[in-house]
Amino acid sequence: MNQYDFAFLLDEENKQKELKELISSLSGKVIEEKTYGKKNLAFDIKKISQAYLFEWIIELNIDKISEFKKKLGFESVVLRYLMLKNKGKSKKEEVKSTSKKLKE
Repeated sequence: MNQYDFAFLLDEENKQKELKELISSLSGKVIEEKTYGKKNLAFDIKKISQAYLFEWIIELNIDKISEFKKKLGFESVVLRYLMLKNKGKSKKEEVKSTSKKLKE
C-alpha cells in the first residue's frame, strides 16, 4: 500500500465521515488527520464562499486510486481536492525514528 497526502475542501465539517467510509470500502485507511477549520475561499465554488479545509495522510493500493478519484468526482460532498503520493514517512513515523536514534 502506498501513502498519499490528500487535501480537500468540504462545505460541512461533519461530511468527512462519508469520505472515511469511502476509503475503508476500498480497503484503505486514514493514517493522520489535520483540520484547518473554516476558510474563506478566493472565489465561490458551487455558490459557496466558505469551506472547511482538511489534510489527511491515507494509505491505498495503487489499483484503487483511479476508482477512488472516480468516486470523488461523483460525490457532491467534496468541493475540491488534491492528492499527492507521499514519498517520505508520515510525521508520526519521523518522530518515532528520531526518538529511537536519540535513545541509541
